[in-house]
Amino acid sequence: MTNILENKREGLYCPAGDFFVDPRGKVERAVITHAHSDHARAGHNYYLCSDSCLPILQIRIGTKAKIESVPFGKRTKIGSAYVSFHPAGHILGSAQIRIEVKGEVWVVSGDYKPQTDRTCEAFEVVSCNGFISECTFGLPVYQWADEQLVHNEINHWWRENAENECPSLLFAYSLGKAQRVLAGLETEGRPVFVHSAVHSFLTHYEQAGVKFPKLQKVERGIDYNFSNSMVIAPPAVEDSTWVRKMKKAKKGFASGWMSIRGAKRRRNLDRGFVLSDHADWHGLLEVINGTGADRVLLTHGNGDALVRFLRETGKDASMLEGASVRGEEEE
Repeated sequence: MTNILENKREGLYCPAGDFFVDPRGKVERAVITHAHSDHARAGHNYYLCSDSCLPILQIRIGTKAKIESVPFGKRTKIGSAYVSFHPAGHILGSAQIRIEVKGEVWVVSGDYKPQTDRTCEAFEVVSCNGFISECTFGLPVYQWADEQLVHNEINHWWRENAENECPSLLFAYSLGKAQRVLAGLETEGRPVFVHSAVHSFLTHYEQAGVKFPKLQKVERGIDYNFSNSMVIAPPAVEDSTWVRKMKKAKKGFASGWMSIRGAKRRRNLDRGFVLSDHADWHGLLEVINGTGADRVLLTHGNGDALVRFLRETGKDASMLEGASVRGEEEE
């Protein structure tokens, strides 16, 4: 596949360092881009991640796992490969993995977002010979609005619902998206509740300097008055008994997929907010061109259109063989 990386059944493998990047199967050494469950799986013998990813990864795979971490930008020698982590702007602690062997440099992006937000480290463009890029939203139709405009939409929706004494139930993935939504809320004295799956990560975000409004964790067996509140919950509980009891709730969803016509209707939602932790079409092109890479491999999405576009501009681009077609994190 490349002089540095091989595409094996377990995932991307670096022979010079004898490690895998975000492996699928159980391996001896795993270098992890970030703590979402489709990138960081339990069962490996050893993990290496960024410093700010470490506590989140421990929540996801357990504290008994052997995990080491390094600061962003620190060059570490593994075997005959030099490895460093660079901010990916996806979620807190998310990293691009730079791998250098005999002067040749490849970067594995993981998931990334060049658009800045207040809940994670800002994306850093890393120069390289070869770039392995996600392309979750690799079509021209995906173009994100400024983050603050989306926060304004969410706050306006909440305000209108509160005036009618209706709870605002907003579904957002528990790691990354939920914290981003919370950081943009304007409470105006109204209560904020979060599902336990969201709450478990908040301390580590706060320790990283992220500011959240005053909020309350929803506990089982307690009846709450949600009348004018904002409730943040993962989409996995959409059909739960707890949600069905909130009969007057107005339901929303924060996701890049809300830009697709019909997505809101299919989920029986009142509002869809287009807020993604991945690069949009312009973001993908900006980053790929910014790396200066001679060769580009695409993964984690339907990248046929992006491959064609890059080839028309003179890039050596292709889909990574066996690349999965998926979207934002499934829970």
